[in-house]
Amino acid sequence: MSDGAVGVIGTGAMGMGVVRSLRRHGIVTYTRDVRAEANDEARALGALPCASPAALAREATLVLILVVDDRQIDDVLFADDGAAAALPAGATVVVCSTVDPQYVASLGERLAARSLALVDAPVSGGPAKASAGTMTMMVSATPDARRRCDAVFARIAGRVFVVGDLPGQAATFKVVNNLLAAANLAAGAEAIALAQRAGLDPAAVLDVVSASSGASWIVSDRMPRALSGDRGVRAATRVLAKDVGLAVALAARVGTPAAFATAAHRAFTDAVAAGFGEDDDSSMLRFMQREDAPE
Repeated sequence: MSDGAVGVIGTGAMGMGVVRSLRRHGIVTYTRDVRAEANDEARALGALPCASPAALAREATLVLILVVDDRQIDDVLFADDGAAAALPAGATVVVCSTVDPQYVASLGERLAARSLALVDAPVSGGPAKASAGTMTMMVSATPDARRRCDAVFARIAGRVFVVGDLPGQAATFKVVNNLLAAANLAAGAEAIALAQRAGLDPAAVLDVVSASSGASWIVSDRMPRALSGDRGVRAATRVLAKDVGLAVALAARVGTPAAFATAAHRAFTDAVAAGFGEDDDSSMLRFMQREDAPE
């Protein structure tokens, strides 16, 4: 085991960005992903891919998890060759995925029973900011657990918001953030599709909107890619569909209306059903432009 080494489980778009930031600062980084191409890319960055989460846990006592959902978190932690059984007492698990706050709270209890600390630390900003070390992190954990992560977080994030002491609190912040991201993206795609059907130049509309009151970060990030025909996948449509579904569930749990979350969730689930689930979420524009879209 290397002193100061960090483990990263899940080296997709965001996870690979984190690996890139860690390696830029010379931090010994162990990685685990089920995809051979991801392991090759991590190796090219100077990281050390591992054969299993357990193998990674034997090398690093600070482990960041950037997988898609709670099922995958359970798998990398508790399945055969999972990390939890291999981590020594006192190690720290950092969950950066967007998952249900109740799940994160229960995960904290499960890890505490093994003398492991959980830091609830979802991330935002996209792969480019993850690679640049300028993404946003929302963090909730005990002060001791947070302190063990401070040096690493300073190297992978531009802003770190400490939002509570209990696992699940940061996850709630992230669900609220992604509700807005999904609603803005769905509305932005709808607006550009409407502009085109009305005979307007969509690029000109985007220029005007980006300098006006209709601007939003996610529309300004996604729509230029969509209009240029860029089909690269940075964040899959199915992932934001999952995220806004968490917002709908949270609203139901706390008893608050969620008309816009519900509408965005319906738009994203319809896009997934129409075959756009594995495409980048900027494909919401193509979904809105399809010939069978309601007039």
